Amino acid sequence: MTDLTTFIAGLPKAELHVHIEGSFEPELMYALAQRNRIAFRYASVDELRAAYRFGNLQDFLDLYYQGMGVLRTEQDFYDLAMAYLRRAAGQAVRHAEIFFDPQGHTDRGVAFKTVIDGLWHALEDARRELGLSASLILCFLRHLDEESALKTLEEALPWRDRFIGVGLDSSEKGHPPAKFQRVFAKARSLGLHAVAHAGEEGPPEYVWEALDLLKVERIDHGNRALEDAGLTARLAAERMPLTVCPLSNLKLCVVHDMKDHPLRRMLQAGLMATLNSDDPAYFGGYVNENYIAVQQALGLSRDEVVTLAGNGFRAAFLDDAAKQRHLAALERYCATAV
Repeated sequence: MTDLTTFIAGLPKAELHVHIEGSFEPELMYALAQRNRIAFRYASVDELRAAYRFGNLQDFLDLYYQGMGVLRTEQDFYDLAMAYLRRAAGQAVRHAEIFFDPQGHTDRGVAFKTVIDGLWHALEDARRELGLSASLILCFLRHLDEESALKTLEEALPWRDRFIGVGLDSSEKGHPPAKFQRVFAKARSLGLHAVAHAGEEGPPEYVWEALDLLKVERIDHGNRALEDAGLTARLAAERMPLTVCPLSNLKLCVVHDMKDHPLRRMLQAGLMATLNSDDPAYFGGYVNENYIAVQQALGLSRDEVVTLAGNGFRAAFLDDAAKQRHLAALERYCATAV
């Protein structure tokens, strides 16, 4: 019988929680800094990679935003996206829904058109060259105010056909979902999907707010929802997807040992958990590494691994026909990988 690591490597997957700026490998970051003649505080790729060691969310975000500074041209954004898409395709990702943070670029003078054109052209090329479908989700930075988010949404509207939804990311503590109720209402009125980071470092109350005030269709992370029995029951009853990111949780000390990760408890509670990589360049692995790490730490069965992969396709913002095609391919894979 195929061992589970090999089985996971070829398992068809969807990835629903990945920040394109978080897929910025040190080699590419350094190369773009040189290409754009940007004064960079790191003298070598090795020195830059050493900076990727951090112990909390804020230290990570400080490096994350500094890295954004080397992205200047459409080609830069294209190269960043294609690097991720090639890696994802090599790990049997068949569909990806990718977060991007326009405020992190427009606030430093990069035109929204530059960002969206580079990302979009990469997605189109990946569809043709790699057989991987992908969509963009525009995320608002929650440490900024809602007026900035509203301005960003208005600025994005000429390219409405190039992104499928809005999300909420960045520093969670002290920035509840309620802060962004108006901009999410505006986005939903435009027919955009809605997701939000909640319950990673923030309390279960943030998950309630994301559901009731932002009216999201997926919860990104959601680990701390398990602290509230009523919330857990609601998430299970509504089949609300959770986009879980194990290596991220470990790196940011949301859990201190992968053996303590709540993923199995989520499955046992009937929650619709999916597995994703979050910021893979910074957190030590792409989607396959996340599957393997949590499977080995928790002793997940093959059936549980398949459930997680299936949940990814079911939770994707795809039409029913596309979901069924992906689920049929997953079933065929499982039948042949004996």
